[in-house]
Amino acid sequence: MPHNSPFKIPESVLVVIYTPQLDVLLIERADHAGFWQSVTGSRDTLDEPLQQTALREVREETGIVATPAQLQDWRLTNVYEIYPAWRHRYAPGVTHNTEHLFGLCLPAVCAVRLSPREHTASQWLAHHAAAEKCFSPSNAEAVLLLPQLLRALN
Repeated sequence: MPHNSPFKIPESVLVVIYTPQLDVLLIERADHAGFWQSVTGSRDTLDEPLQQTALREVREETGIVATPAQLQDWRLTNVYEIYPAWRHRYAPGVTHNTEHLFGLCLPAVCAVRLSPREHTASQWLAHHAAAEKCFSPSNAEAVLLLPQLLRALN
């Protein structure tokens, strides 16, 4: 079922890209200098599988082509109030977004190809430093969960 509305769907993914050494990729938003984050993005259609949304957003925002097998569904969600600066992107009356968390472990840090329309810079940081730099509290919490989630996955 295509999403024909001009508004964003208030359901998104957050993909924490990291290495086994817990280096985390952060990207800086083009529309808000100093706002660093992991890969994020909304579903394109109401029936787009979340895994597909996550893989698409990683490719669009970083140029990294990941496979479904590389992507970890952390089976965690955050519901948060949409920042007033971005509410105009959603249908009238929509004030909250549901965010689904995913992880993507790469063997080592790598160069990324940013979408200049969305992001202006990237950096790899140790996970604690990355968490401190995230502008979104839910993004920072997801980054800080990495050691615990990795133990659970292994």
